[in-house]
Amino acid sequence: MKTLKKIPEFMNETEEFEFWANNDSTEFLNLKEAKKLHFKNLKPSTKSISIRLPESLLERIKIIANKNDVPYQSLIKIYLSERVKEETVK
Repeated sequence: MKTLKKIPEFMNETEEFEFWANNDSTEFLNLKEAKKLHFKNLKPSTKSISIRLPESLLERIKIIANKNDVPYQSLIKIYLSERVKEETVK
């Protein structure tokens, strides 16, 4: 069995990021002993953007969202997600 190196103490996230960007994790961790974790309540990072839409398109989206009892911005995210999934499967 290979002797693993000790993971150093980090002063901050930037220092830790730099360390892992420049070092091979297999020298510090035995990945065969790793356990799979599920973070049920972890929400993906989001970023606010501005997008200009024709007013008529936005109104139609709002009508559809209202019929489905969904906020219109959530509906837009659903539509975008579905389309991106379609495009990446091709």
